[in-house]
Amino acid sequence: MSNHSINYQEKFKLISTATLATALFKRGLKNQCIQGVSALHHSGKKLIGTAFTLRYIPAREDLNGLEVFRDPNHPQRVAVETCPEHSVLVIDSRKDARAASAGSILITRLFKRGCSGIVTDGGFRDSAEIAALDFPSYHSRPSAPTNLTLHQAIGINEPISCGDVAVFPGDLLVGDGDGVIVIPQHLIEEIAETCAEMTLFEDFVMERVKQGASIRGLYPPTNPETLVDFEKWKEIQDR
Repeated sequence: MSNHSINYQEKFKLISTATLATALFKRGLKNQCIQGVSALHHSGKKLIGTAFTLRYIPAREDLNGLEVFRDPNHPQRVAVETCPEHSVLVIDSRKDARAASAGSILITRLFKRGCSGIVTDGGFRDSAEIAALDFPSYHSRPSAPTNLTLHQAIGINEPISCGDVAVFPGDLLVGDGDGVIVIPQHLIEEIAETCAEMTLFEDFVMERVKQGASIRGLYPPTNPETLVDFEKWKEIQDR
């Protein structure tokens, strides 16, 4: 990943998923929030990274015994060892958490390799150990059975579905306590700039509301004086 992309990732540290969802909605993108997942990690660390994908299909018993893990080219293992630094491993588990998508050993390996996080619309095993890592991890619920029980890893770094959202390799994922948003790759820089200004305005609005101001004319800024006051407020913040 280029330093340019990493610099844009830095900007997203100050932008909430709620703000991102609104910015994408304004561009007609209404289905960018991965459904049915929540943060497993307790550190509160934000998820920010480009998508590297892994796709599961339903397991077929004659192809999915425990011995498949002896193959160094097993797609799940390859994905863990090749997911790039600063990227997020996104797993299409068909929203099926009856068997785990991954466990603590594989997720710790991603952590140690410098990846930015992991998201699945299925579940993780060893969930308490994963929760203790300073590593953004999102899933639907804990799941003890090995992934081989129901999932067969079949595709690496191709377009997938995760929680009813289309995820393409290189898209940016941003996750916080409200969920995970997928930003199409071609919109990353534009959304970063737009949302930085939106976040500033929301900070201004919150300050006024805490001071007792009405939201009428303030949020949204239908009163022309609101934007004048906002510009003056920004000048004060820059001093």
